[in-house]
Amino acid sequence: MEMRNQKRGKPPAGPSLIAGYRLLPGVPDEMIDPAGNLRPGWAELMAAFDKLGPAELASRFERADQYLRDAGVFYRTYDGTESKERDWPLAHVPLLIGEADWAQISAGLVQRAELLETVIADVYGDNTLVQQGLLPPELVARNSEFLRPLVGVKPTSGHYLHFCAFELGRGPDGAWWVLGDRTQAPSGAGFALENRVATTRALSDIYSDMNVQRLAGFFRSFRDTLFADARRDGGRVAILTPGQLNETYFEHAYIARYLGLMLLEGEDLVVEDGKVMVRTVSGLKQISALWRRMDASFVDPLELRYDSRIGTPGMVDALRHGSISMINGLGSGLLETRALAAFLPRLAKKLLGTKLLLPEIATWWCGQPGEQRHVLDNFDNMMIGPAFTTSLPFDDQRTTTLGSDLDAAEKAALKQRICADGANFVGQERVQLSTAPVYVEGRLEARPITLRVYAARTQDGWTIMPGGFARVGSSTDASAIAMQRGGQAADVWVISSSPVEQVSLLPQDGQKLVRNSPGSLPSRAADNLIWLGRYAERCEATVRILRAYNARLAELSHPEMPLLRHCAKFLETIDVDVAEGMPAGLLASIDSAVRSAGQIRDRFSPDGWLALNDLQKTAQRFAKRVQPGDDATRAMTVLLRKLAGFSGLVHENMYRFAGWRFLELGRRLERAVQIARTTAWLTGKDAPDGSIEMLLEIGDSVMTHRRRYSVMAGAQSAIDLLALDPLNPRSVLFQLTELRAQIAKLPGGVEDGQLSAAGRAALRIQSDLRIVDPADMTPERLNKLAADIGILSSLVAAAYFV
Repeated sequence: MEMRNQKRGKPPAGPSLIAGYRLLPGVPDEMIDPAGNLRPGWAELMAAFDKLGPAELASRFERADQYLRDAGVFYRTYDGTESKERDWPLAHVPLLIGEADWAQISAGLVQRAELLETVIADVYGDNTLVQQGLLPPELVARNSEFLRPLVGVKPTSGHYLHFCAFELGRGPDGAWWVLGDRTQAPSGAGFALENRVATTRALSDIYSDMNVQRLAGFFRSFRDTLFADARRDGGRVAILTPGQLNETYFEHAYIARYLGLMLLEGEDLVVEDGKVMVRTVSGLKQISALWRRMDASFVDPLELRYDSRIGTPGMVDALRHGSISMINGLGSGLLETRALAAFLPRLAKKLLGTKLLLPEIATWWCGQPGEQRHVLDNFDNMMIGPAFTTSLPFDDQRTTTLGSDLDAAEKAALKQRICADGANFVGQERVQLSTAPVYVEGRLEARPITLRVYAARTQDGWTIMPGGFARVGSSTDASAIAMQRGGQAADVWVISSSPVEQVSLLPQDGQKLVRNSPGSLPSRAADNLIWLGRYAERCEATVRILRAYNARLAELSHPEMPLLRHCAKFLETIDVDVAEGMPAGLLASIDSAVRSAGQIRDRFSPDGWLALNDLQKTAQRFAKRVQPGDDATRAMTVLLRKLAGFSGLVHENMYRFAGWRFLELGRRLERAVQIARTTAWLTGKDAPDGSIEMLLEIGDSVMTHRRRYSVMAGAQSAIDLLALDPLNPRSVLFQLTELRAQIAKLPGGVEDGQLSAAGRAALRIQSDLRIVDPADMTPERLNKLAADIGILSSLVAAAYFV
């Protein structure tokens, strides 16, 4: 790497050349210390980039982006009332921090976490800080994050805070400053893991040579602490998510899968006798610890926000009973309040007997006369914003403004508001963020950056994640650092001077093996699994019919032929229009399958998710250009292959747990219904010539029929093969046999030798099919068979989902 005039006092005469790219303007702050020397690791990283060359580096960064697309990593953005999924915006160049620098950060954040724990414990406990004048009463009483029903409710674990995040920025002197605390429901830890995976995919050789500290040990310690606490109470550990529409839902599912936790929504839970219970397929099971990923006020519509549709009534009462550990404690969002930052330095001296090791952005609460006067006297140099907001200044451009950016009339109006209601305003010193190198269109540019670091309470005390993720601006403007405004996220490498330990989440020597019971499957997850199976099978049945229709249309070129009219009329009953090359009804079924899978991302393999998304994207591409006839025939063949690939992945790779059984039930139920209805439709008295051949093709049984029946016996042979043959994996009887077997293996499927209601219904239908003669299987009886299978589906739902 070539870097001339590295001292800050000697700016380069022109743009710096690093790794074959123009680095404009100058060298980013994060690469150079106040003395003008390169910080640890940067020389090695830039030299490695230079050795790779521009073309290879671009190819590697594209590899990282492709991994994130394949893994389905997304972040939900909001535009007015609409939301959409945005591909995770990886900033490819990692932020490097030396181990000495990191040791100072870690010590400061451990101290800060202890201080915040002490403050929140007092606010909901003895309230001595307000009594002694260390905290203004308005800062608590007027704060929407202060939850009065939680006053006096002591946490079961003895602690309010278990998992925190801190937003840091580097100041002009090279020291780190705290920009904000995240104690409500800190997000981003899962994205930090995905950043690490994607970045190391691109830079694996560089990563292995630079002694980068691993992240897995941090998560292992926190997970072990959660499970140890839960085992003492005999309950389970779960993540509580607002649901699929939350902006960081992907992360909730990813962390749940990574740590082996249940992912639950409010509707999955019920409070009985002061205990939090999860609805599972084997009844109610106790939850001992909830890692909360929703704002506290939404958790309990009974005592907190009455309009919450995502909470669980009675949750606060369960906390009073001490039956549940909440991570973090309800009401801890108060610590994020911007005005509180004005009092933390004094609180540290009072409560800890020392000053803060990591200083924070200077803040003045305008509810105090002296502080209000200071803000007004220095108005142009202040960032003015709401006192009770929990957002960071550069994340909240709508309500936070720099005094010098206002015109005379706006300044006068804002000053008047501050004088009239100063308690609602804070002034903060202007944030000037350091910059780091970011890869932009083939070159490295300096962009503003903040660092988000995570702290977890473990059995050994507070542990700091050796990394985190850095938020990078999409431009040189610090306001563009927010993810909702196009910001990016970079991996953070903590560089050690010696080789680091290779850690993983695998059990350590001497640890006891713990197995979860099959009954731990939440009812909502089972419901989505059964519908995923049904939608996937429904898509396949529709695709097979459409392929048969379009193949004949391509041959005959006459859509008014009796067989084609008959086919089109049947498809209309399932909202499929044959006039469309890629019917909207088929696209809707595929979308429904994706939505059902999205509800259970924590239980869905990355390969299965990739296959399902590939199917959806392929169908959407075909919808723009496919025409009926030969074009549509080829398109349906492609979709059929992708559906088969998805089904094969699920069938062969999914563990034979309760989840797989419900997915299998969905597939078998839907296939039985589809085959019964299709057979009734194509064997009726009004069925045109060619119907039997089409039926056998749709049922994927043409070759079997030719081998099994030496003489064409008309409709009866097709009915025998597709409805009554116990060896044909496409027949209705085969589906009923499989349904009987899977229902019997479900919790409660057989009790004291007695079949469940669903088991008895499956046995009854199967027995009728085994003794019936093909000649007696009229279209009316076949349609009744489909209806009976629908009733069987309702019995399964009543037993496990209600």
